[in-house]
Amino acid sequence: MSFAFTLDPLVVVQFVISFVLPVLVGLVTTRVTSGRWKAVLLAALTLVTSLLVELARTIGSGEVYDLGVALFSALPAFVVAVAGHFGLWKPTGVAETAQTVLITAEEG
Repeated sequence: MSFAFTLDPLVVVQFVISFVLPVLVGLVTTRVTSGRWKAVLLAALTLVTSLLVELARTIGSGEVYDLGVALFSALPAFVVAVAGHFGLWKPTGVAETAQTVLITAEEG
């Protein structure tokens, strides 16, 4: 019996992007933007990321683009993004700071 432990580099990239997406949403939204719209934007960006990661996999391997894999991988990526937001970015104040960065840059 043998075992292997491999990580697809594209899955790792998608995980990292999903973890950082809430901060990016904070950068492009303001404090007055409702949580509902931020969640919609986060879901949309997660979906686009999943579609692009599957496109990169298809280009790299020369296989057929699998829309099912791309759409299904958006769900765990969204969960990672939400968990990252509420587990790290919001409690440490990074989410709030990200929302004030562009406002401060425009004023100063």
